[in-house]
Amino acid sequence: MNKEIAIGFVVAIIATVTGFFGYAEFVSDLGFDETIDFIIKGKLYGKVLTLAAIPNLFVFFVFIKKKQDYRARGVLIFTILLAVTVSVLKFI
Repeated sequence: MNKEIAIGFVVAIIATVTGFFGYAEFVSDLGFDETIDFIIKGKLYGKVLTLAAIPNLFVFFVFIKKKQDYRARGVLIFTILLAVTVSVLKFI
């Protein structure tokens, strides 16, 4: 049970990182390094993390469809932690 939740948590991290790289490479008009600098200078952490978390939605539904509820729970836990992080970053 705990192993399955951990697997879902790690998969959610990978999906979020993949979403961030997808945003930085394909959506942004700037290069990867310039995009990172733009995010840091503009303090756009929360907005970019929110966009990067979209693939978690797909991962969550795949786990639900395959009846892997504990892995889906891990994805949900990571997404909630990410939402709390974004909320904290918004007020800093």
